[in-house]
Formats: sequence, C-alpha cells, structure tokens
Amino acid sequence: MTASSPLARERHEHLLREIDLHGAVSAARAAAALGVSQVTVRRDIVELEQAGRLVRVHGGAIASSAPPSPQSARSRIGVVVPSSVSHFPPIVRGMDAASHTLRARIVLATSQYRADLEQRQVERLVALGVDGIIVAPTLRGRAETDLAEWAAGVPVPLVFLERRLESTALAAFDCARSDHERGAVLAIEHLADLGHSAVALAMFDRTPTAPLIREGYDRAAARLGLAPAPIASLPKGDDGSSELDTALTAFLEQCLSAGARAALVHTDLHATRLVEIAADRGIRVPDDLALVAYDDDLAGLAMVPLTAVTAPRHDLGRQALRIVMERVAEREERAAPRQLALLPELTVRRSSGSR
Repeated sequence: MTASSPLARERHEHLLREIDLHGAVSAARAAAALGVSQVTVRRDIVELEQAGRLVRVHGGAIASSAPPSPQSARSRIGVVVPSSVSHFPPIVRGMDAASHTLRARIVLATSQYRADLEQRQVERLVALGVDGIIVAPTLRGRAETDLAEWAAGVPVPLVFLERRLESTALAAFDCARSDHERGAVLAIEHLADLGHSAVALAMFDRTPTAPLIREGYDRAAARLGLAPAPIASLPKGDDGSSELDTALTAFLEQCLSAGARAALVHTDLHATRLVEIAADRGIRVPDDLALVAYDDDLAGLAMVPLTAVTAPRHDLGRQALRIVMERVAEREERAAPRQLALLPELTVRRSSGSR
C-alpha cells in the first residue's frame, strides 16, 4: 500500500491529530485504534518524518516543532513521587511526552514515602528555580490539615498527583488522579457479568490506592447484591520472604471454603504469585478460580495472562503537567480548583474466564 492510498492518508491523519492533541503518539496505541499492525504504523511514522511532519522517538513520534533540547523549555516543573519504580514511571513518562509540546522541562525527585524527605525535595526544587510543582504526597501518619498548611506555603503553583482530596482543608488545591474506586467497580461488574455471585478481595494495604479499591469493591458488591466473600490484607512480598506465600495460601483456602470462585487481587504482582500457588495445588485459573488483577504492569506475562484494571497513567501524567502549566501561565489570576479523575480501563485476558 502506498502513502497516497486513502487508507494510508486516514492513518496519517490519525497520527497527526493525536500529536496535535497530545504532543505525542504511541505506535502501539495507534495500531490498536486503527486496527492495523505496529509495523504498518511505524512505516507510516517513517513516511511522515521524511515529509517533515513529525519526529520519530522510541515507541512512537512527537511533533516536529517540539523543542530539540531541554534548554529551549519555557518552564521548569519539579515532580516529586514516592518511588522511581512500579506505579509512577509511566506517569512521569506521560509528563515527559507532553513536555515537548508544552515547552516544559521535568525535574524529578523521589520521597521514598517519607513526608520529611518529600518536603525537603520540594524546597530543593523551589531553590533550583522551578516554576511549578507536581507532588504525590505521603499520606500515612499525616494529618490533611498539616498537608494543606504546608502546601499553601509552597511559593509556586502546586498540583497533587494520584491522591483523592477529601477534606475541606485540601479543597482549594488542584489534583489529577486515577479513579481507583471506579476501577474496582469495573472489575467486580466484569466478574458478576460472568456469573459469579461472590467475589473475594485481596489487597496490598500499604498503599494509598488500597482504601479506594476497597471503597469501589464495597459499592459494587452492595449494588449487585453479591454474597459475602473473603477479604484479605497482603504483605509487600518482594523481599524474598515466605510471608506473601503464606498470606496468599490462606486467602486461597478461604475462597475455596467460602465457595467464592472469583477474586480481585491488588497488585498484579500478588495476583501473578497467586496463580502459581494455585497451580501447585491443582487449582486451575480460571476454571476453578477466576481472577482479576488490579494494576497492569506485568499482568499480561503471568503464567495465565491476567485480566487487569489498567490505570490511565500515561494520560494522567500528561494531564497533571497541563494543569500545572496552566497555573504557571495564569499565576496571578484566581481560578476554580481543577480536580481531575481519569477512569481506568479493564484489559480482559484469560484469567477471568471471559471469552
């Protein structure tokens, strides 16, 4: 097929429209949206680059008018996240993809889930001269009034990331987050639609996401009239200890004893290990136990590919950066707080038993 064919022109228009709207385009997402192979999309990107319409980057393309280097950025934005692994890297990559079009330079720091280090990192970024701050604050053991008082003292625009702001003290601040409550609802509705009248829940509790998953689970179970099912708390489980295996084995036994043949498990790392433990005991997924994982980092690589709640992390990073850049541009203007919640998707694979 040549570049002049109607279908090729349609694909080219789609790629250019995505770049115009978002500053970048992913070859994988474009292929899925267009119903063609990634090879075809990459070929289209090469043709458009040769025509000077875009610039190829790893995994896709960006606008040809994007600043060629960080030195040409109009604003510097400090980003403080708890960790540089797992949940947050895709969010930061979303910011980075949008930064070219928005003419922003991202300056990243981590807090290691420590409120004191988080505050020092913000102070350092302000001292470096950043124009705005995006921060995923540590909430454990921290009063929201204290968080609000500290945030009010930050001398540049600040946007909270991946946190639901509930108290009146925080109502005046901007935030961008994934709607994890709705993500849990999607998972429970999916399993109920497959005929399960009871759905168990296991969560890695030591995360800000877990209470929101529990809230969505409770809401969906009540609305759908599901029977009571086991609910378990899980340890982190990445330190090589047997604690996670013990907890997952106990959860599996509780599910079988209660007659629950479906479960939502947070995170996908925990759900992956549960599949393996079930296999060791001769329990088949999804025939004997249907599973949905919450998070989709490695879910597709599990022994039985896991149906998973997929948070819109790339989009979330892009939108958080847009909000803070708008605040930087407004600076002295008063505007209503922007509190954005993006909806996750359900990525259906084999583990839930859906056909």
